Amino acid sequence: MTVAVYAGMFDPVTNGHVDIATRSARLFDKLIISILEDPAGGRFYFTTAERVAMVKEATKNIPNVEVQSFNGMVTDYAKRVGAQTLIRGLRMSSDFELEFERALSNKELYPELETLCLMTCLEYQYLTARGLKEVVSLGGNIDSMVPQNVAKALKKKLLIQKMIF
Repeated sequence: MTVAVYAGMFDPVTNGHVDIATRSARLFDKLIISILEDPAGGRFYFTTAERVAMVKEATKNIPNVEVQSFNGMVTDYAKRVGAQTLIRGLRMSSDFELEFERALSNKELYPELETLCLMTCLEYQYLTARGLKEVVSLGGNIDSMVPQNVAKALKKKLLIQKMIF
């Protein structure tokens, strides 16, 4: 069985992430979307549990996808789950430089792990989680940028923050 890991923060998951997951899932028997935990809390906009739930909902129609959280090094995690491939998404040339560096380090740590980089679709090339949060905080519409469940969660989180402050 071929197993791939698509690891990231997914804070929050975007349509670009879902696109990479959908395309990756066609290439492997099993795709594990692995969400980096936040053991200390506060590092991410959403909790680990919230991010896992959002990704599960956003990818529920992809039959060979499993969603898990992990902590530590992605290479150790990939070994633990028996993955042969690490999936990475590329939006622009600056992503390539970073991912190339990471792939070389990962190869040193886990020589059997291959890194597969997929270029994002043109319509999602500009999407970043940071940019989405900024658009939402300024009252912009993100409905075409994220799955519907994520748009609701972002708007709810923003409303709660406004009520607190």
